[in-house]
Amino acid sequence: MGVKALGYVIIESAKLAEWDRFMCDVIGVMRGEGAPAGSAFYRIDDRPFRFWIREGGQEHFTAAGYELANAAELLELKANVAAAGRPVEDGTAEEAAQRGVASFFRTSDPDGNGLEFFCGDTRDDVPFVSPAGVSGFVTGDMGMGHAVFCAPSFEKTHDFYKNVVGFGDTDFPRFHFTDDPQDPGMGFAFMHADNGRHHSIAIAEMPVPPSGCVHLMLEMRDMADVGRCNDRMKAAKIPESATLGRHVNDRTFGFYMQTPGGFDMEIGFDPLVIDWKNWTTTAHTVPSEWGHEWAWQKALAEAQ
Repeated sequence: MGVKALGYVIIESAKLAEWDRFMCDVIGVMRGEGAPAGSAFYRIDDRPFRFWIREGGQEHFTAAGYELANAAELLELKANVAAAGRPVEDGTAEEAAQRGVASFFRTSDPDGNGLEFFCGDTRDDVPFVSPAGVSGFVTGDMGMGHAVFCAPSFEKTHDFYKNVVGFGDTDFPRFHFTDDPQDPGMGFAFMHADNGRHHSIAIAEMPVPPSGCVHLMLEMRDMADVGRCNDRMKAAKIPESATLGRHVNDRTFGFYMQTPGGFDMEIGFDPLVIDWKNWTTTAHTVPSEWGHEWAWQKALAEAQ
């Protein structure tokens, strides 16, 4: 049993029009068809949707949907999750059809981060056409990208993802963001699914934010697409969360910006592709090789 990839995400929002502009005009994703009333689908490839944004009374990341290979593996995982004491709720046939999957169940990790696990995914022959001219997104066997959650119960939540769900450790660092020798640092776990993406999920040792997510990552096919997206972000006056830079652990070149939901979106290019079957877990000491000046760092420097 192993998780194949991140398949889709579900987001609740009272700002559907703002999300539509952000998704289509700034990122450059494509509107999908067939979303239930009061919601919108957005696609980045041959899956009918990767983002399902539903109208609601709060700004909240509802769930990340991860794919299993087949019904037997999904059933085994559901039993493991229930045995670990986490809530399990089977999706109805109608809900599965809305998601374009054969079956799924809902749950959450020990810190309450929303998850769905599914099997029997859907593809179609609708060509991806970006309204902003993006040449395309890297998906396929590696899924739509990655999701990062907060985990104040860091060790317990890491154990859940590793020993209950079946993700593997790729990078297991403790970052120090100050020069204070008494700074205990912050634990991170970057974890891979059964594909070449460096991490399909990650957790950070910090309180869970109201948004329910730290960030999502989408990978573009071309560096120029990332640069143009950065320009569109500035033209639309979208808050920049981190400047252009390159990470140490997964080698991704890109930047971060704030979504209408309050969490961040990482737009990246050229990440490391790993051989997860022969990977030895690393523990890098800093998150970025260069760049990635965060908004909080800018604010602190200006205050000083």
